[in-house]
Amino acid sequence: MKKVLLFLGILLLPIATQSQVAKFKSVFTLNFIRYIGWPEATKQGDFVIGVVRDKEMADWLSSQSAGKKFGYQNVVIKQFKSIDEVSDCQVIYVSSNINFPKHAATIKEKCGSKNTLIITETEGATQHGSMINFVIREDKLKFEIHKANAAKFGLQISSKLESMAAAISL
Repeated sequence: MKKVLLFLGILLLPIATQSQVAKFKSVFTLNFIRYIGWPEATKQGDFVIGVVRDKEMADWLSSQSAGKKFGYQNVVIKQFKSIDEVSDCQVIYVSSNINFPKHAATIKEKCGSKNTLIITETEGATQHGSMINFVIREDKLKFEIHKANAAKFGLQISSKLESMAAAISL
């Protein structure tokens, strides 16, 4: 319960600097994985979070996940300089440095039929396949969820996570 309250508290913080925003997004991202129903196939080997074209986010995720596990899996952060490099991840974080609507098909193709959570930070990204999308509303960092997009990849979003979202698409 304390984690949920902390998570909600972060949602209510006003946005200050880009570095702080990246830090909050990395905290959210690491917490999101706890609120996703993952198929058994994703529970083998390392738990890999790939970050596309955002060194700062990859660095924050690396520092916050160092030595941590998700269940029995080591959390590993991979940084990709381009969409073409993306491979084998349980989570793909696509920064606003990428035009997600334009490249959504390629990113989803890279995921194949795998159970990959796609997290973005581009307005309207859930309409193009993102499952969780960061947005700024009233100078606050929030996120949107698209349950059907997650279901297409065999993922289930917890009702606890839904209760914290700014918007939910079915």
